[in-house]
Amino acid sequence: MAPAEGAGYRWVVMAASRLELNLVRLLCRCEAMAAEKRDPDDWRLEKYVGALQDMLQALKAQASKPVSEVINEYSRKVDFLKGMLQAEKLTSSSEKALANQFLAPGRVPTTARERVPATKTVHLQSRARYTSEMRSELLGTDSSEEPELDVRKRTGVAGPRPGDEKQSAAELDLVLQRHQNLQEKLAEEMLGLARSLKTHTLAAQTVIKKDNQTLSHSLKMADQNLEKLKTESERLEQHTQKSVNWLLWAMLIVVCFIFISMILFIRIMPKLK
Repeated sequence: MAPAEGAGYRWVVMAASRLELNLVRLLCRCEAMAAEKRDPDDWRLEKYVGALQDMLQALKAQASKPVSEVINEYSRKVDFLKGMLQAEKLTSSSEKALANQFLAPGRVPTTARERVPATKTVHLQSRARYTSEMRSELLGTDSSEEPELDVRKRTGVAGPRPGDEKQSAAELDLVLQRHQNLQEKLAEEMLGLARSLKTHTLAAQTVIKKDNQTLSHSLKMADQNLEKLKTESERLEQHTQKSVNWLLWAMLIVVCFIFISMILFIRIMPKLK
């Protein structure tokens, strides 16, 4: 390799490494901001996430880019932060909680100082906050104290203390256990509702089936009665026609007999003088 070509290759590697380092630093900053309680009018996190997307696209276009697993992990975390910002813009707490359910946090910590991925902690915080807001809306109370787990704030960026790290891990395990119990309770309630719905559906299906059988029997009886009515009507019509014919012939015979009798009476009886 020529010296100029070797210098150019080292420059590309250094540029790609510097870009990835800046991406990791900005990602850590965004995760820390997402874990903190922010002002609704704060626009910095949204701008930072947009910059993360641009840097991620540039990193993917580099020749000496990281392996696909690392790129996918970066994309997963950036998409999580973007989805979290979109969920915060929704109006209803139920919509926010539903959107939060579909978010997928990172699987691997961003830095070596983290024991648990920061995006996972942010996901748990937002889920707990939205659950608290939904509970407040249902009960009509004001939820001023929200269960916030600012693990990144406790551990710090420079270096976590062992006591704070154990406390954060214990609190995280407690929140995970609480959410798992809540999900199990909701699953049991949904299962009970599904069973009740199945029972009512089967009962309604039985009633509808009986009603259909009764309706079919009624239609069949109505058809039979209609056929019988047609038959009897035809018989009555024939009987009426026969009666009229006999009566007509009898009247004609009587008239003819009376006419002939009058003629004979006139011929036989002498005329009066």
